Amino acid sequence: MKKPGKKNAKEQAQKVLADTGIQGAPVAVDKIARSFGAVIEVRPLDEQLSGMIFVKDGAPVIGVNALHHPHRQRFTIAHEIGHWVLHRKQLEGVVHVDKTYPMLRRDQESSSGVDLIEIEANAFAAELLMPEALLAGELATPLDIDDEKRLIALSRKYRVSVSAMRFRLLGYFFV
Repeated sequence: MKKPGKKNAKEQAQKVLADTGIQGAPVAVDKIARSFGAVIEVRPLDEQLSGMIFVKDGAPVIGVNALHHPHRQRFTIAHEIGHWVLHRKQLEGVVHVDKTYPMLRRDQESSSGVDLIEIEANAFAAELLMPEALLAGELATPLDIDDEKRLIALSRKYRVSVSAMRFRLLGYFFV
């Protein structure tokens, strides 16, 4: 049985990267999703809903909010892949999306960082999109976390938001 937690989520993301042969940025999350047989559907959703995952005919379907920025969409796909890898048993048998089902909901509660499965999926997504092994190379030259130019350059390279990159780097330095 897999151990829960951020460490396991990070290890599982690293395994997915190794299994798919992805070694550079930006990480092709759509390719990774397809490697699991997932179908990605990008459609306008309620503003508070970033995405969802459910199982249809035995395959994962990842719904992504078309109204969100492409960087947010990439994080959403990575997050939902995290649910598939880490929480598959909880998804099995779910065919219809129920907005009240906590695993599928992306609202203030799910983004507040108190729900363990959301914490794990976020840790998985961060490692998948901004792998520690790649960031270590980027940080061979010391980084000032307030250096906006460098943060913008890194966020563009990895195709994530500046805030996601800053959060990831803070975690890299302080966790």
